[in-house]
Amino acid sequence: MTRIRQGEHIHFPRAELDARRDRTVAELQRRGLRALLMFRQESMYWLTGYDTFGYVYFQCLVLTDDGRVALLTRAPDRLQARFTSIVEDVRIWTDGADAQPARELRALLQELGCGGGTLGVEWEAYGLTARNGQLLSAALAGFATLVDASDLVSRQRLVKSPAEIAHVRRAAALADDALAAAVRLAAPGAFEGDILAEMQAAVFRGGGDDPANEYIIGSGAGAQMCRYYSGRRRLDGDDQLTLEFAGAYRHYHACLMRTFLIGEADPRLIDMHAACAEALLASEAALRPGRPLGEVFAAHAATLDARGHKAHRLNACGYSLGTTYAPNWMDWPMLYAGQAIEAQPGMVFFIHIILFDAERGLAMTLGRTSLVTDAAAEPLSRAAIELVRR
Repeated sequence: MTRIRQGEHIHFPRAELDARRDRTVAELQRRGLRALLMFRQESMYWLTGYDTFGYVYFQCLVLTDDGRVALLTRAPDRLQARFTSIVEDVRIWTDGADAQPARELRALLQELGCGGGTLGVEWEAYGLTARNGQLLSAALAGFATLVDASDLVSRQRLVKSPAEIAHVRRAAALADDALAAAVRLAAPGAFEGDILAEMQAAVFRGGGDDPANEYIIGSGAGAQMCRYYSGRRRLDGDDQLTLEFAGAYRHYHACLMRTFLIGEADPRLIDMHAACAEALLASEAALRPGRPLGEVFAAHAATLDARGHKAHRLNACGYSLGTTYAPNWMDWPMLYAGQAIEAQPGMVFFIHIILFDAERGLAMTLGRTSLVTDAAAEPLSRAAIELVRR
C-alpha cells in the first residue's frame, strides 16, 4: 500500500510556488482586495500545482490578502489536491439535488474573515458558468463587494520563469516530433486518422500531455478550416493538408502550423507559402522586448497585403502560450492590430500566418512558437519552414 504524500506530484520547486503566492498577495493588497476567488484552472495550477479537470463543476480556490489558501471542490478531487498541490485546506461540497456550493463558499469566506470586504473574482473562467456565476452573485449579495479580477493571475503568468521555460522548450521538442511523424505519413491515399494518431503518439511517447484542445487537421476543402471538425478522410493524389497542433508538457504548450502540398502543386499555393514565410520572419523580427505586440500584427499584415493577400488573411496572427487547460490552448494576450501590451523577456507567443482563398479553394499556413529574449524572438522549433511537398 502506498499512501499519498502532500504535493508529491508537483512540477515546480516549493520555493517557486511560494514566490508566486507572495507576488499574488502583494497584488491583492495593491488593489485593495480582501481575497481572490479563482475559478480558472490555470490560476490554481500556477499558484499551487493543483492539477485536475474537476473545474467542469463548481470549484473555487481562495487566496486571502494575508496568504491563506483554501479550496472548495467535490469529493473526487480531495485526493487529487493532496497528490498534486500544496493546498492543505480542502473543503468538500456534497453532490445532491439541493446542493448549493456557492453558499458553502460564502460560509468558507466568512470563516476566513472576508465578510464586508472587496473580493476579486475570476469571472472570465471556463470553470464558472453563467448559471454558477449568478448563483455566486446571489450567495454573496450583501456579504461582500465583488469586482472583476480575471486578469490578476493571468498577467503574472505571462512572463515565464526559467523552470516554466524549460517545460515550454520540452513541449516545443515534442511538437517537432509530431511534425516529423506527419511528414513521414502524409502521401496520396494516406488516412487523416493515421496521421493524427502518429502525431499524438509522438507526444505521449515523449512524456507529454493531452493538449488543451484538439489537433486541427483538414485536407481538401477542410484544409481551409481553423478549427477541428469530426470526420476523417483519405488524401487525394493532388491535395492540401493543414495541420495546427501543439506539443504539451506539464500543461505548457508550444504550437506549430503547416499546410502540406500533396502531389502536383498549384503554382498559386507555392507563391502563398512564400508570402507566409516572409510574413512569419517579419513578425518574428517585430517581436522584440519593449515594443508593443501590435507591431507583430502590423508586420504580418503589411507583408501579406503587399503581396496581394489582404482579402485572404485573418485579423489576428497569434497569441500567448503557457499552461492552459481545455477547452483551448490559446492564452492571453492575442496578437492583433493596436495591441498595446509590450513584449518582455520570458513571454512565449505562437505566431501563425494563415491564408485562406475561399474563392479558389486554396489554403496555406505557417506558424511556430517563439520565446522573447533580452534582445529578440527565439523560435523554439528545430523544424525548417520550407514548403512541405509529398
